[in-house]
Amino acid sequence: MQQHQPRRGKSPGLYTPEQRKRRDGSPWTVVQGVLAPIQFVVFLGSLALVLNYLITGEGFAEATLSVVVKTLILYAIMITGSIWEREVFGRYLFAPAFFWEDVVSILVLILHTAYLVVLMTDAFGPGVQMYIALAAYAAYVINAAQYLIKFRLARREPVAVGAPS
Repeated sequence: MQQHQPRRGKSPGLYTPEQRKRRDGSPWTVVQGVLAPIQFVVFLGSLALVLNYLITGEGFAEATLSVVVKTLILYAIMITGSIWEREVFGRYLFAPAFFWEDVVSILVLILHTAYLVVLMTDAFGPGVQMYIALAAYAAYVINAAQYLIKFRLARREPVAVGAPS
């Protein structure tokens, strides 16, 4: 007997009806919905402070504090996002629907952590520290765009009859 294969060229969607129900019922969905815009606002402010320091040489302490705060929020969103992914997809990271977003998220996490390590060890001067922060922020922008695209795709996805939206 031959196994039923999905039709080629037809995307199965981001969520099965069961996953959508778990997503919609999870408190972690709300947490992610709150933390994501907070992180973005902190990112914008921090980016301004980092660029100000790099351009003027002034405000290193403020820029540094802002990158540390941004990194702590990133850790919070990564931990809660992993819990969310476990609840919805049954695994903490690299669920097929969010595989590439998770790959880039790990890069973002590595770069932010590298910033903290360089800051705490004073391995390089302030300028290099700020350039590491900018690299982390560039990766974050790419990652944020990935998630925004997925969010839009999920909103456009048809909901099965009788399934919660």
